[in-house]
Amino acid sequence: MNQQTHQLNIEGMRCASCTAKIEASIKAIPGVRSVDVNFAAKTAQIQGEADIEKIIQTINAQGYQASSIDEEDATTQAALQQKKHERKLLRQTVIAAILGVILFSDLFFQWLPSVHESQVQWFWVITAAVVFIGLYYCGGHIYRGAWKSFLSRSANMDTLVGLGTGMAWLYSTIVVCFPSFIPEMARYVYFDTAIILIAFINFGALLEMRARGKTSQAIQRLIGLQAKTARVVRDGEEIDLPIEDVMQNDLIRVRPGEKIAVDGEVVEGESQIDESMLTGEPMPVTKRVGDEVVGGTINQSGSMIYRATRIGKDTALSRIVDMVRQAQNSKPAIGKLVDKVASVFVPIVLIVAILTAMTWFNFGPVPKIAYILVTTIAVLVIACPCALGLATPISVIVGVGKAAEYGILIRNGDALQTAGRLTTIVLDKTGTVTEGHPELAEVIVPENVDASRVLAVAASIEAGSEHPLAEAIVRGAKSRNVTLEKVTDFKAHTGRGVSANYQDEMMFLGNAFLMQENNIEITDWAASEIARLSQLGQTVMYVANTKAVLGVISVADPIKEDSKQAIARLHQLGLKVVMLTGDNPITANAVAQALAIDEVIAQVLPEDKGNKVMALQQAGEIVAMVGDGINDAPALAAANVGFAIGTGTDIAIESSDITLMAGSLMGVSNAIAISKATIRNIHQNLWGAFLYNSLGIPIAAGVLYPFIGLLLNPIIAGAAMAMSSVTVVTNANRLRFWKTA
Repeated sequence: MNQQTHQLNIEGMRCASCTAKIEASIKAIPGVRSVDVNFAAKTAQIQGEADIEKIIQTINAQGYQASSIDEEDATTQAALQQKKHERKLLRQTVIAAILGVILFSDLFFQWLPSVHESQVQWFWVITAAVVFIGLYYCGGHIYRGAWKSFLSRSANMDTLVGLGTGMAWLYSTIVVCFPSFIPEMARYVYFDTAIILIAFINFGALLEMRARGKTSQAIQRLIGLQAKTARVVRDGEEIDLPIEDVMQNDLIRVRPGEKIAVDGEVVEGESQIDESMLTGEPMPVTKRVGDEVVGGTINQSGSMIYRATRIGKDTALSRIVDMVRQAQNSKPAIGKLVDKVASVFVPIVLIVAILTAMTWFNFGPVPKIAYILVTTIAVLVIACPCALGLATPISVIVGVGKAAEYGILIRNGDALQTAGRLTTIVLDKTGTVTEGHPELAEVIVPENVDASRVLAVAASIEAGSEHPLAEAIVRGAKSRNVTLEKVTDFKAHTGRGVSANYQDEMMFLGNAFLMQENNIEITDWAASEIARLSQLGQTVMYVANTKAVLGVISVADPIKEDSKQAIARLHQLGLKVVMLTGDNPITANAVAQALAIDEVIAQVLPEDKGNKVMALQQAGEIVAMVGDGINDAPALAAANVGFAIGTGTDIAIESSDITLMAGSLMGVSNAIAISKATIRNIHQNLWGAFLYNSLGIPIAAGVLYPFIGLLLNPIIAGAAMAMSSVTVVTNANRLRFWKTA
């Protein structure tokens, strides 16, 4: 059998452990070569020779629901599934919250009948049934997750919540249905505690899901960059065909302003191609016969015919889509701290419950069964993790809000938590470290020539052009109050420059090739200035008349004002700074030297950017990628944390985890500092919540009974739970007062 790639939707995944479990079961199937499960998108990509039906059956046998989808529709299907699940989770949260608030309000208003009154027992029996239905509908996924964890001999937050709320309902139902079994001092119901906790957990999951909701939009936007049709030349005729019908070696004509349909090789014509989506650089690239063109790039001027060399999934754009998808699939989920606590806390609680039962069985008063029941279930009830359930989400919510005050939009809690552990920051150059658009840098002339006139010549010739270099020269001239003149006989020399008649004199603006073609001598001073400015990474042009070079004009992408300060702050945080760019090494090294960047990797294609990030990760680095362009998308998706410059492309923003709205690198160090503060806050919350639970468990076990006859006084239990939650919320809100250094 030939190796194939299959896309599956998987419903029922609850946490990172589900992802690992599904991947392990699929890898065990003979013929499977590789598998990537995307927890955020609820999809899996499987490569190999195994039968797809067998794979689906294996996943379903684990308690999940898998279904095959067409690879091209995978992103759309995942987005639809995401929205459907969000709506369901919102309904579950609202229903649980309404039911919980109704029951909890009795604590303050005493408007419900007392559980001690036998004549209204029917009311509490109905309440028990309603709460059971509420728990089943609103928290069924939690109990299924707890059962799966039990079967896999592990424990997580689902186990703790499922155990605590289940025991709270069971204990309360026994109090209602069989009150004589329970000593009068312990006859108290916890229906409100159980259902409110489910509401809290669902609300946290909903916030997290909405934060992850745009994961697939980057892929959808990338797909949208592809041309929908191509003008194919067959048998001497030009016909418009859907992109899917283009065949390898077809001849395709592309006119000015059109997208290149597929990858190919120029066979006729010459033009300027905007390849910024591929390289991130704003300067158009001249393409002649024999040069390669890439699907999705834009033909700016001139008509060309090229031969299709790569079509369908083999095009550069399709490979970028695949790399973003694979990077999102394989990005490791951050293990939730509360799950780690739960994995230790749950076994301890169960051991304490068993020891409690054994102690009361051997040493307790009669009726022993009643006391065993009360104390054992009470241990499980008091362990019900209201505060533990709040500990992480409430800190993350406040931390995300604080980040927003600094213009930092954080897409998910994992990114916020990971940012504080970064070791390496990888920066794109154009639009990230630099402004992202060329500006006039220098106008250099000999002693006997007027610099303003040279600039006026250049700007007047370029006034009607939309080329980025031309626009930079015109803007620069206007900012210097230089008056532009009308020109005649304008002519563009592709790949060399332009010429025009300026004030009855033929003038030339371009490179050395243009000078040589028109027999214009390049003097030693001009050649020297060209060499100097080129070493600084600037784009340099000669301005000349028919006899001699009058001056030299340079254009450069200026470094952002605060880039140097921002990189210095990153160094102060102990981070290594790497610049990864599609630009040439000369320009890249000039920028890096000015900013004291540690390492430079230049002339890198989009697919290589992602590979470079993964190579750093394999070397043990925790990597952040900061970028703004389409070409940065694979690297942003592959990085442990992707930072997108908010002034950049939508695709970059949607491939990232964090967006810097101000377009400044200062936001990276601020995000890292907020992350560290949030992690400290989460640790404090977990320890505080754990302390309250730990103090309550001995009381629930009956340790005070031999001394003062106390068995889980409802007032003490309620106060402990309330105080733990209040402490967690109060501590989390301290983050609101955090300020940058």
